[in-house]
Amino acid sequence: MSTFDLEVFAQTSNHYELRLSADGQPPRTRSLDRAAVDELITLVRRDYSTDATAQKVYGATRLAELGTRLAEFLDGDERWLTPMLAHPAGAALRISAEQRLRHLPWELLAREGAFLTVAGRAPLLPVRAVGEHAASTGPVEPGNRPLRVLFMAASPEGVEPVLNFEAEEAAILAATRRTGTDLVVEESGTLEGLRFLSRDYGPGHFDVLHLSGHATTAGGQPVFLLEDEYGAPTRATADQLAEAMQGHWPRLVFVSGCLTADAPEGGVFPSMSESLVQAGAPAVLGWALPVGDVSATDFAAALYQALADGGSLDRAIIAARRHLFHDRKSSYWHLLRVYADRSPLAPLVTPLNTRGRKRLQVRAADQQFLDPQTQLSRVASRAEFVGRRRVIQRCLRVLRQPADTPGAAQGLLLAGMGGLGKSSLASRLLERMPTHQRAVWYGRVDAIKFRELIDKVRFDDVDQRTEAAKLLDNEQLPLPIRLRYLLDVDGPLGGTPCLFVFDDFETGNLDTRDDGSRVLAPAIAEILPALLAAIRDTGSPSRVVITSRYRFPTPTGTTLAVEALETLTPVEQTKKIANLTNLRPESIINPTIRTRAIEAAAGNPRLLDWLNRLVGDAALDVDGLLAAIEGEADRFRRETVLADNLLDSQPLELRRMLAQVNVVELPIPAATVHALHPHPDAARHLQRAVELGLLEEGTDPETREARYFVSNVLHPLVRPLLTDDEHTEACAASARSLYQLWVLDPNSADGH
Repeated sequence: MSTFDLEVFAQTSNHYELRLSADGQPPRTRSLDRAAVDELITLVRRDYSTDATAQKVYGATRLAELGTRLAEFLDGDERWLTPMLAHPAGAALRISAEQRLRHLPWELLAREGAFLTVAGRAPLLPVRAVGEHAASTGPVEPGNRPLRVLFMAASPEGVEPVLNFEAEEAAILAATRRTGTDLVVEESGTLEGLRFLSRDYGPGHFDVLHLSGHATTAGGQPVFLLEDEYGAPTRATADQLAEAMQGHWPRLVFVSGCLTADAPEGGVFPSMSESLVQAGAPAVLGWALPVGDVSATDFAAALYQALADGGSLDRAIIAARRHLFHDRKSSYWHLLRVYADRSPLAPLVTPLNTRGRKRLQVRAADQQFLDPQTQLSRVASRAEFVGRRRVIQRCLRVLRQPADTPGAAQGLLLAGMGGLGKSSLASRLLERMPTHQRAVWYGRVDAIKFRELIDKVRFDDVDQRTEAAKLLDNEQLPLPIRLRYLLDVDGPLGGTPCLFVFDDFETGNLDTRDDGSRVLAPAIAEILPALLAAIRDTGSPSRVVITSRYRFPTPTGTTLAVEALETLTPVEQTKKIANLTNLRPESIINPTIRTRAIEAAAGNPRLLDWLNRLVGDAALDVDGLLAAIEGEADRFRRETVLADNLLDSQPLELRRMLAQVNVVELPIPAATVHALHPHPDAARHLQRAVELGLLEEGTDPETREARYFVSNVLHPLVRPLLTDDEHTEACAASARSLYQLWVLDPNSADGH
């Protein structure tokens, strides 16, 4: 894109001078009467403000009229716009003017009814120039790797509207899935958290700093609303943000939130975006007026998709604005403003297939929480997770607290009833600590399972892996000593911090005493105390994370911090429901049914997911199912009540099929389901059970064929449906089928 520079300044008390230059050519000048300037500013204040209606309506005639007036102001009798629009690739218009003029909505520039900033042929990008310096001098080389984004959302308590920052994060990841984006999230929303991450990753690591939140003005100075340690609102100036970044700005800062590009008092004071450029940021994006969550998210997704594809910064901004205007028909398309110094608006990274381009190294955490039966993830993906912000902040403080500080814990116990999202929270914590390797175990862990640690983490080199394997296999040494050597600063994992996750810990790792309390089972009682003690004794930054329905005594001499999960808060539940097709407000489901389902779930995220599936099924007695749940006073038993009643509402033969499949503790192919259930309607029963969530359908990782497993909550409910003889017969039928498929004919379509 070509670049034009426009300067507007007061020549005398009654006249302004306009200068336009391009590519080092002599500037073109002309004078303008001050009255014409004042008239234009008055017009903008009337039609383009927080209270005006024109800017809130897509396609409003008043906006086109205002854009035409702006274009006439710029064009003049000399037709200054003509050379700008003559470049097929478009042009960037750098505007240097006093605050009142710089604050005009140049994004609305229009000619013959067409907005020039979203024009199809030669789009124009207004850039509000700040100063004569350039943070990036000379040619700027793009990184030959995926885009790196530091994402920090500030959502203080009591500040409205509450941001749906989870959707923004998810949209960025989804939009850049093809090329991959290294999105590091600062979860605390504090200046201190931003300072730590900036310091820990070092200068030049990130390409973009994405700040999601609200800006306001205090004493004539723009401030960004952040959080303190406890989530209360606190204000940060541009200089404080610069200090937190230690002056090491990335190439782009995006302050995505209402009024982040608003210059108060009609431009008398600078906006937060402009102040950040004054503080050293090369280029800053912000929103001039209140912007809708959905549009802000759509813009961010389109912007980062273009940047991650290797597009230049100026072209990426144009593409994202066009996306809002043409594809989304959003009334907010013109509110995005660009402030910049004289650094080039060049690409941040190279295209995907550039020779030698680095690849992302981190696997999504939800893919490490796979059900051993179905090989499906048991947790909410990064795109699906909502809420738990204060819980996550507390947990991260525990996991990141240095070992030599008072009250430091070697591990974290996430405790709570089923369905509250303990495993999903653990997955979220892993995502938030990308500097740590991940080792996740599900269910019962003994000495043999624990040795899988060697395959679960990525060592710095082969020699370290070999040394670690020898240590764990050396049974001549007690396990506590082996683990101390493993985690010692000079040991195989000394330079590789890890998160050791024991998920669904109550399954096989806890024994029940006569009084109903739980204690560690013998196998894990040898492992967990030794691991916690090794972390304590070596001062290792590694930590243990446990998810469990039940609490248990902490091993002597060690510390486990406990975070008790509760049901979703109203705000969290609102965000969750927005992602559920049948329960969200715009659903076509009967509003009364939706309301009853949401209230019956009582903030349990897993139950919300299940009810979302069921309320849209016309063949079910949804009213009866909801009545059964509503009649259960214990909200933590409502999932079981739903399962019991849903099961009873199905034909006897479908229920018997579930009982027959339940005899196998492994996921089985469809052929074995049919062998167990030789009924004329077996295929229909199978499909229906999957639709209702009574039968889980996974994919065999080798054959890519479907395989089936009875949902855990149904195990105790379906066993009584078979007599002892029928149970024995089902076991025999499954054994014959699986022997045929997996042993005699393993290459068959349904083989393993």
